[in-house]
Amino acid sequence: MNKTNADNQAGWLLVFAACTLVLIATLGSLFFSEVMTVPVCKLCWYQRIALYPLVVILPFGLFPFDRRVLRIAAVFAAIGWLIGLFQLLVIAGVIPESIQPCVQGIPCSDTHIALFGFLNIPTLSFLAFSLVGALLYFAHRTKTP
Repeated sequence: MNKTNADNQAGWLLVFAACTLVLIATLGSLFFSEVMTVPVCKLCWYQRIALYPLVVILPFGLFPFDRRVLRIAAVFAAIGWLIGLFQLLVIAGVIPESIQPCVQGIPCSDTHIALFGFLNIPTLSFLAFSLVGALLYFAHRTKTP
């Protein structure tokens, strides 16, 4: 196997891992809101808006393997990551209450579920976007000159 094929195979596996992670995160978000009826705040909705298109976009980069999809997916992952970071800062109290988008209705600083005592839904979302971003970055790096 030559270097180009090995790079394409490594890139494909990284994009497949990102695709799998996005699918798990999407199913998890739907499970929490629809089955467990956890209320969804505005920032969580914005993160879902960045997450759900990735479920459709990433498979288009797999069959056949197409690196151009990585750029589009990276934009959605970056947007979701920034919103997730903002929400974590809201929860930590770093963001002042005057600029929080969720002051009415469902507060963005409420954490309804804590897995293992410290993993709440916003942290899981932030970690998912971080991992997807890292996988897409490394998939892009496998590109041969």
